Amino acid sequence: MPVDGVEIGPALLLGLDLGERRIGVAVAEVATGRIRPLATLRRGDIDRDARSIARIVSESGATELIVGLPLLGDGGEGTQAAVTREWVEALRERLDMPVGLRDERFTSQAAADRGPRPRRGSAGGPPSSRARTAYRARIDQAAAALILQAELDSRAGSPS
Repeated sequence: MPVDGVEIGPALLLGLDLGERRIGVAVAEVATGRIRPLATLRRGDIDRDARSIARIVSESGATELIVGLPLLGDGGEGTQAAVTREWVEALRERLDMPVGLRDERFTSQAAADRGPRPRRGSAGGPPSSRARTAYRARIDQAAAALILQAELDSRAGSPS
């Protein structure tokens, strides 16, 4: 839609599921509600994380970040929520865009429940290291997508 003669693309949200080792990433188009898992990043220090996220923002055209906030079962905030808030504040200092928080309780478990389990090893044993890594990456991306779904539901006035 043109605004003052300039074509403005659809508003895109980039959802982040922040973990200790990885960051699951998904993207949502606000107007259509379309959400898709996008990537899984390996965590580094905040500067590396910010550079990786900035690259994805640039490539995707995202206009806002939504980061999952790991609340406790009772809705309170524990150590991981505090760590996430610190990371988000450091990220805000490095990126020039809105960054919001969304309750992410149970998203990783819900993502794991929805998807297939990792394949067994070729001899029927436990999954290979590669299979476990790929499985975890899919779970992280799916959790980021669920975070975005909750955000879109909230913006539409639906219970999340």
